[in-house]
Amino acid sequence: MSRTCVISFKWADGEIYRFRLGIKESRDLQEKVDAGPSWTYHRLKNGLWKVDDIRETLFQGLLGGGMEPKKANKLIEKWVDQRPLLENIQPACMVLEARLGGVPDDPPKKPQGETELEQTQSPLSPTAK
Repeated sequence: MSRTCVISFKWADGEIYRFRLGIKESRDLQEKVDAGPSWTYHRLKNGLWKVDDIRETLFQGLLGGGMEPKKANKLIEKWVDQRPLLENIQPACMVLEARLGGVPDDPPKKPQGETELEQTQSPLSPTAK
């Protein structure tokens, strides 16, 4: 698992954006929505959310991902404030999930020359080397 809690995915205009809730962003989010990250996540997943649970999670995630505040604010205004709220629940959940549990690392690369068959063979199989 990634210990940096960084997640990148296509959002809003179809571009790939980087999100991260570091400790500073997590505290700022907590202050804005008056709830910790796990409770904010619970509210989003169970339909008990407030508007700022969505908005601030994405905004703080963009800031933590390295975006300048002005650019992040413009994206939020365009793709959250002016859109149906339900469109952004899943992205907000993904950002919180990365903070709460990390994100899977890239899958290991197959060693050069190894075939799929060699990867799946049991050491007990008759054809194993």
